[in-house]
Amino acid sequence: MSSTADVAIIDSGGANLASLRYALDRLGARSVVTSDAQTIADAPRVMLPGVGAAADAMRRLRDHGLTELIPQLQAPLLGICLGMQLLYEHSAEGDTQCLGVLAGSIARLAPAPGLPVPHMGWNTLAIRREDPLLANLTERDRLYFVHSFAGPLSRDTLASVGYGRELPAVVRRGNFLGVQFHPERSSTAGARVLRNFLSLPCS
Repeated sequence: MSSTADVAIIDSGGANLASLRYALDRLGARSVVTSDAQTIADAPRVMLPGVGAAADAMRRLRDHGLTELIPQLQAPLLGICLGMQLLYEHSAEGDTQCLGVLAGSIARLAPAPGLPVPHMGWNTLAIRREDPLLANLTERDRLYFVHSFAGPLSRDTLASVGYGRELPAVVRRGNFLGVQFHPERSSTAGARVLRNFLSLPCS
């Protein structure tokens, strides 16, 4: 990894890698997309994005020897969308064992009248706990969501989103953080979240 890179983006095979790099570029942050364990271990900050199926993403991480490394990282790590879900213990999507950083299982959303699955589009947050990741973010800000599965509310939940019921939208346990929405597609509010992550102290 280049010593000048600010963020290692784990190559989980998702289609949002280019847009995430572009969003970081706009903030003046230099990033590298990688599946190399040493590069990730040495990075000052790490992002775990994801689009697609949990089983496929976990298989890709296993193939590159990352499933044991990621939970041991000391640097700030931000899971995005599927990447956030992979931080939990288990996903019902493909009956998949995940990284186990966060307690609980990912379950499929239940469709209801006026609430189709996936939950797709702009929505707002209910902020439950203050955190540097949410600095200068308000409950009026709109973020862009695309997901069919969600985790449980827990003590790790910093903010939730309403979609039939309250779902975790922002989570944190120590240096591991996650957002269910796509900050790289969420305009000014999403850029604010990325900037806040980049401002977190490194280990």
